[in-house]
Amino acid sequence: MDLIKIYECLCDQTRLRLLNVLSQGPLCVCHFQTVLAEPQVKISKHLAYLRERGLVECERQGNWVVYELPAKPSRELAANLACLQDCARENPVFKRDLARLKKIEPACAWVRAGEPENAPGQCRC
Repeated sequence: MDLIKIYECLCDQTRLRLLNVLSQGPLCVCHFQTVLAEPQVKISKHLAYLRERGLVECERQGNWVVYELPAKPSRELAANLACLQDCARENPVFKRDLARLKKIEPACAWVRAGEPENAPGQCRC
């Protein structure tokens, strides 16, 4: 993976927050909205940016689009994601995101299990 592409993606706080949350496992857009407290349009725009550059992957599960980090990230991406997690550990914004994620984990269980048939009709994380 091109190092320039990685650093272009990492120069935005929203994209850093998305990647940090994804380090905990796959999520759908509605979960990101709740965790980051940002509108769907903004979340989707940044996820598309990351997807186009190969930093995230997505898969349709029923009516839902689930995002996750690449199963086999390049050496460069893996190193930068590890650095992000290490640096984010003490940042209040990133800590708050992970605390919010913990609160909604029951609503995310179907995503992590790959069971779209158990997804709620309307997600209200």
